Amino acid sequence: METVILAVVIAVVVLGAIGGLIVGSRRKKPLPPPPPSAPDITAPPAEPHIGDEAETPRDEPRRTIEEVDLPDGSAPVVVEEPPAPEIEIPEPTAGRLIRLRARLSRSQNALGKGLLTLLSREHLDDDTWEEIEDTLLTADVGVQPTTELVEQLRERVKVLGTRTPEELRGLLREELLKLVGTDADRVVKTEPADRKPGIVMVVGVNGTGKTTTTGKLARVLVADGRTVVLGAADTFRAAAADQLQTWGERVGAYTVRGPEGGDPASVAFDAVKEGKEMGVDVVLIDTAGRLHTKTGLMDELGKVKRVVEKHAPLDEVLLVLDATTGQNGLVQARVFAEVVDITGIVLTKLDGTAKGGIVIAVQRELGVPVKLIGLGEGADDLAPFEPEAFVDALIGD
Repeated sequence: METVILAVVIAVVVLGAIGGLIVGSRRKKPLPPPPPSAPDITAPPAEPHIGDEAETPRDEPRRTIEEVDLPDGSAPVVVEEPPAPEIEIPEPTAGRLIRLRARLSRSQNALGKGLLTLLSREHLDDDTWEEIEDTLLTADVGVQPTTELVEQLRERVKVLGTRTPEELRGLLREELLKLVGTDADRVVKTEPADRKPGIVMVVGVNGTGKTTTTGKLARVLVADGRTVVLGAADTFRAAAADQLQTWGERVGAYTVRGPEGGDPASVAFDAVKEGKEMGVDVVLIDTAGRLHTKTGLMDELGKVKRVVEKHAPLDEVLLVLDATTGQNGLVQARVFAEVVDITGIVLTKLDGTAKGGIVIAVQRELGVPVKLIGLGEGADDLAPFEPEAFVDALIGD
């Protein structure tokens, strides 16, 4: 019996020793690392070191801390400051048409060179004079101006007798200048004597380059030292206001715009009001070439004009015409002239397939001068119209 008890005691002691060894070995094993704590989104950013600013590229937007009073007491919020748009300095407008003469001379083949070739023939019979008439009509000079020019040329050639190339060129230059006109006031009126700002409304159908012309005109004015506010009253085209604002930002001009599909007259009114409060020199108002409502375009333009004139009279109403449309552009001109008093014409796209004679025709049609011409897609390709430089480019050297 004693032997059995002794064996049981020994077994208990052995088992206890083994259990202690197992527990001890388990305690010696390292515990796994605790899971990473979630980031505290309310914690403020670390303070920047002194060398951080020097290591930040200069063309990257600066990160600044703005204190925002939030109801839950949240920490300051880091806000990215957008880089300020770079302001461009347009080239001076003085002599711009002369500098763009090469582009304008693309129109000379149908008019100037064609006429000089025909006038240089040894015998100018009736068939030749008919060809001269056809050349003028093809160049969009118009029927009445063509008749006048041919009569003058026939009479002067008969008196002149011998015709050298220099004499013919001088003769043609004189007669074309008479038709184009050198006495008209072609200055875009933006400086009324009794008030500021001057108010200019730009009209024309879509596709003529109206909004682009308004933006380029802003560059012309800024180049001449004026300050400008733009009114994006073309609320029909979604991209029109964005396009105009982009033009304005490039030269530091402020743009007043309204909601898409909003009232154009309201935008025009606000633009003039803003221009007066800011004390700028000129307000340019871009109008719609078509509308989203059933209201007629011409009725809407008349409304814009009446609303703007609650501030002050319009100083200029510029009609933008696409020179490549030729005689079709004259139909548009007549319609616009019936609603708003057109004071000047802007001919765009005169550097390509346009015939230079449209300058003569449209002036005769409306009885108002061409004041600006567009000679390309560049930002500074809008030039004040200069009759001498225009005619010289048409007839070539």
